[in-house]
Amino acid sequence: MSAAVSGGADFFRRLMSTPPKPLPTPRLFALAWPLFLELCLGIAIGVIGTMLAARISDPAGAAFALANQLAATLFILFRIIGAGISVVITQALGGGRRAVADATARAALGASTWLGGFTALMALLFAGPLLRLMNAPAEVLPLSQPFLMALAPAMMLDAWNASMASVMRAHLRSRDTLMVLVAMQVAQLLLSVTLMPVLGLPGFAVALAVSRAFGLGLHVWLWRARLDLRPKASDWWRLQRAELAGVLHIGLPGAAENIAYRLAYMVSVAIAGHLGASALAAHSYTSQLMYFVLLPGLATGFAAEIVVGHLIGAGQLHEAHRLVRRALARGLLISVVVAAGAAAASPWLLQMFTHDEKILASAVVLMWITVVLEPGRTFNLVVINALRAAGDAKYPVMVGAGSMLLVLAGGSWLLGEVLGLGLVGLWIAYAADEWIRGLLMWRRWARLGWVPQARAVHRRLRAARAH
Repeated sequence: MSAAVSGGADFFRRLMSTPPKPLPTPRLFALAWPLFLELCLGIAIGVIGTMLAARISDPAGAAFALANQLAATLFILFRIIGAGISVVITQALGGGRRAVADATARAALGASTWLGGFTALMALLFAGPLLRLMNAPAEVLPLSQPFLMALAPAMMLDAWNASMASVMRAHLRSRDTLMVLVAMQVAQLLLSVTLMPVLGLPGFAVALAVSRAFGLGLHVWLWRARLDLRPKASDWWRLQRAELAGVLHIGLPGAAENIAYRLAYMVSVAIAGHLGASALAAHSYTSQLMYFVLLPGLATGFAAEIVVGHLIGAGQLHEAHRLVRRALARGLLISVVVAAGAAAASPWLLQMFTHDEKILASAVVLMWITVVLEPGRTFNLVVINALRAAGDAKYPVMVGAGSMLLVLAGGSWLLGEVLGLGLVGLWIAYAADEWIRGLLMWRRWARLGWVPQARAVHRRLRAARAH
């Protein structure tokens, strides 16, 4: 680790070119609304895919959700670099170090290739064992295994798209990334509607891969047209350790936090699978609606990360502190309103997926528990991203891992299985975990525990600029 940090310091000192003028301080709302639409479109495609799968059968709907959950879990490996790309680039741009930002962007491509390839290989080789580990019901496993394997090529392409989109957003080009996502999702939707009635679940995977290849081509063009970034062939496979040192400093703790959460969450999904196909279907359909509920907080958190990164790079710590307080207040208000509205409408919204009365009744109860859950989640979505952007990446994983293990995973097992509360027990565990972690993160931010790390980031960039 010390060698990596030393290599990163050498890298910054080698950048002797005159820095361009720093970008103007971005506004939170100008970044948040395109991010919200991006996320909304992404979730909408997932919901439509679930609806198309559920029309085949409820086991097919459960298989679709379970395979996608596992694909998302495997894709967490990309967070090793994904969590750090945006932070390092926004800090560099805020400090007027465009050369650092460009070198980091190119290095991210090679790292994405290796991590994306490894993720795809895991899906191909271990689909069956992973799904059995998740207690996939007997009627679900034969449908979910080939579907997960068919998702592998899209997972590789998504790694490239995610890193290239992160670079665009860091340069405040969120509207361009929105346009790419719209093009990808429209292509995927048209292909899914055409292919799924013929091929079943693998038809969705084919549509996903084709649309992601289309998106990759658009991102390559936008890098050249908007950012004047022209990656060389070697950039797509080389692991540039010095350039990735700063990314890993942020990304490794960020990935560890996401991996810990995903693993704990998958324990709860395995418990839902143990409760039977109907419970798993109710879990997946409710989760699809919950994704829409959390979108405003998630978009606010991503936008806050970008703005805080720019402010930290420019040394404007007081403004960063005020911005996070405002973002959190707005996020909490919006999360309660959206969650309550979704819960009230859930008896009708859930009929998009199924008309099974038992599944509907269970899912409606879960949506009302979500009204309590979502404000706690907003703390995490906004404050953790802000802490990471300020350079305080280790605290969220060190503090959060215990809650994820004991409250999320352990609570799901205790309440859902041992005490027999079923899915209600799982949702109570979800809410308790979000609130415990969220309040601890806010305590860290409010007490300025992130300030020493933020000052160190600014000093490093100022020293590089002086050289």
